[in-house]
Amino acid sequence: MKKTGMAKSDAKKLMGKMTAPGAAGFGNSDVTVVDRKEQRKRDQALGLVPFAVKLNSALVLQLQTLAKERETDLNQLVGELLAKGLAD
Repeated sequence: MKKTGMAKSDAKKLMGKMTAPGAAGFGNSDVTVVDRKEQRKRDQALGLVPFAVKLNSALVLQLQTLAKERETDLNQLVGELLAKGLAD
């Protein structure tokens, strides 16, 4: 590999590390980042199951607004609304 090719490769590696989730930057160096495997283990311990759904963007906006008003997580809000809807 030529010297320029090696320099490009090194630059790509560096840029990948800078843009990676959880990369330390200005002001967030003390934030602890949980990797995906650890987060999956935590979710499984809580009995949570990933459930992907495609929704209309207007409905998603309503859900996000309601979650902000209630100061709660979007996942928790959707769970509460589904439980309430299924109970009726």
